[in-house]
Amino acid sequence: MNAADPLKNIRVVLCGTNHPGNIGAAARALKTMGLSRLYLVAPERFPDPEADWRASRATDVLAHATMCASLDEALSGVALAVACSARSREVAVPQVAAREAAQQVVDVARAQQAALVFGNETSGLTTAEVNKCRLLATIPASPKYSSLNLAAAVQVLAYELRMAAMGSPTSGRPRTLASFEKVERFYADLERTMVEIGFLNPHHPKKLMPRLRRLFARAQLQNEEVNILRGILKSFRRPKKRG
Repeated sequence: MNAADPLKNIRVVLCGTNHPGNIGAAARALKTMGLSRLYLVAPERFPDPEADWRASRATDVLAHATMCASLDEALSGVALAVACSARSREVAVPQVAAREAAQQVVDVARAQQAALVFGNETSGLTTAEVNKCRLLATIPASPKYSSLNLAAAVQVLAYELRMAAMGSPTSGRPRTLASFEKVERFYADLERTMVEIGFLNPHHPKKLMPRLRRLFARAQLQNEEVNILRGILKSFRRPKKRG
């Protein structure tokens, strides 16, 4: 872990990228801002000569890119994942502006792993992918034309990360957040327990789980808090002794 340079603890995840040129341009955007950790989730074409050409002198970022089969794999070990999307939707995570999101990511990255997650050029991130993150970051572009190219969006967020890293921490000692895997296991336990006790109908779940995800995402759960919550769920499932 590199507390001196939080940018080294930040990974940028591109999901299902359609065009290899955008992967190369994103790599170049990262390198200009001192970032180097690129994760690619099931890109349509990579490696590809056009990615190398668009990367210019950032081909080293491409060469060390981590290939992943799923977003879960790309977020392994991450304490704070931020979805980056311009699409308005009802999601299970709090929404903040890019600058505030970058500051939160850098604060966490001073002690833990963090990630920014981008969708593909056609449809962006799915609602399910956004809901796996703890925040949704949006770039306050003109409402008359708010569509940014993927690499341009990566450049904006990378700039905001660099500016946040150059400043002082917003607080003294950052909170130690529970990892992505630990929080996802809690959500799986929560859903299973609610089904078992009859509180959640799996055939008509409505929006209960997304709303609960939003609630706990606001809390920014720590390891001890997740352990307490999972312990409570376990007690619900444990057979009660007769008096």
